[in-house]
Amino acid sequence: MARLLEQYREKVVPQLKEELGKANLHAVPRVEKIIVSMGVGEGARDSKILDQCVESLTVITGQKAQRTRARKSIAAFKLREGTEVGCRVTLRRKRMYEFLDRLITLALPRVRDFRGLNSKAFDGSGNYSFGLTEQLVFPEIDPDKIPHVQGMNITIVTSAQNNEEGRALLRSLGLPLRTDDEKTKK
Repeated sequence: MARLLEQYREKVVPQLKEELGKANLHAVPRVEKIIVSMGVGEGARDSKILDQCVESLTVITGQKAQRTRARKSIAAFKLREGTEVGCRVTLRRKRMYEFLDRLITLALPRVRDFRGLNSKAFDGSGNYSFGLTEQLVFPEIDPDKIPHVQGMNITIVTSAQNNEEGRALLRSLGLPLRTDDEKTKK
């Protein structure tokens, strides 16, 4: 079993049950899925760049990345409808917890000048989204084999009813969210 899943079941659930005042075990918020996506604008012109991004996203997540296509044509970006412009992976269950564990313990501490994630990046329903500027923060990626550095967006979808429940869940799992006091010190 994934280390973070075990921690969630043994420590986080009883803690959140008490903290949020939930009587039912199944009412405690949980992480439902994690979506990792890369938008590769240059991929429309050069398919090799998109191939490298798909490969690196597959290595990072442990699951085959799906290519995404443009929904509509935009002349200003020289983009046609149906052109491949990115890739994404939707993680669930065991792979999701393993990815989240590696993200928290290995990747985020390697981000340059990291002071924590923005605690206000919730969507109103307890889901959290943030971006990374390069895929090289993951130890699985060999910097010598990656000629094109690419950023990624990570969305953590929870079963929380509101932002406060989602924030409590992610903090108890170990996601380093900044407090408002730390933001004023800058």
